[in-house]
Amino acid sequence: MSRRIEFTAHGGPEVLSLVSRPVPDPGDGEVRVRNHAVGLNFIDTYQRSGLYPVAHLPSGLGSEGAGVVEAVGPGVTTFQPGDRIAYGTGPLGAYAEHHVLPAAHLVRLPDAIGFEQAAAIMLKGLTVQYLFRQTHVLQAGDTVLFHAAAGGVGLLACQWAKALGVRLIGTAGGPDKVARALAAGAWAGIDYDREDVVARVLELTEGRKCPVVYDGVGAATWATSLDCVAPRGLLVSFGNASGPVTGVNLGILAQKGSLYVTRPTLGSYANTPERLQAMADELFGLVQRGAITVEIGQRFALADAAEAHRALAGRRTVGATVLLP
Repeated sequence: MSRRIEFTAHGGPEVLSLVSRPVPDPGDGEVRVRNHAVGLNFIDTYQRSGLYPVAHLPSGLGSEGAGVVEAVGPGVTTFQPGDRIAYGTGPLGAYAEHHVLPAAHLVRLPDAIGFEQAAAIMLKGLTVQYLFRQTHVLQAGDTVLFHAAAGGVGLLACQWAKALGVRLIGTAGGPDKVARALAAGAWAGIDYDREDVVARVLELTEGRKCPVVYDGVGAATWATSLDCVAPRGLLVSFGNASGPVTGVNLGILAQKGSLYVTRPTLGSYANTPERLQAMADELFGLVQRGAITVEIGQRFALADAAEAHRALAGRRTVGATVLLP
């Protein structure tokens, strides 16, 4: 038997249950992974709550993990039992001792990177990769704004920006979180609880604003983000921690300087095995040479997934959180 977390209805953390199921067999093109560590992400809470409804119930949860290949299905030639792997693009069901998923969603994990490290950074790190290296290819000397810079994605973004020679202005709530962003590599920090973000961006950029603004917060920061984008610049809205952006008036983009807006997703960029592995290789390379360090602030047993969700929602987590099957 294999233990996994399931939920039969959308709701709060209390809907998560630990159940035992037969060890799954991989089908055509699939691989069975024995998870050694599983990543916890905000999107997991969206899927649990129903903000992002799942395809069917009951459902597993989680899309990120790392472990060892146990079995391969018919047609799989790229992996074999014993391979160290990681994944960050689902499908749902990573909160489990065993997970069956398409071989095309796996990447090879270098020996120098531990399972917990990989589970903590796959989804977040691949997100920063496509934001900085594909959605808009950042160059040394660029000045960008990144909201929630002390969050899981944000702290990786601060480090990656520093490695690229990019001046990242990070927003965060409270002096402690601003200090964390600065320590991670942000060029400047703005405490949105105490400072006027737009005024500070104008001051820091000498009135030029930013050619790119990265906004994973959503509704609460949408208007502020638009006011921080330079004419003909790009607003990258890649998340909605405060709620989705709705009712967008395209005329506002004209009024504020012929702005561009995109709403990207990881799946649109990591859409072939070759691209996924190349993205992961760049991420792993930065980790191996010390440009990115992985801070795991919390470890929860798989059975305590509900408590992990409460800690995440209650802002009681620092750095990354992993579940240990």
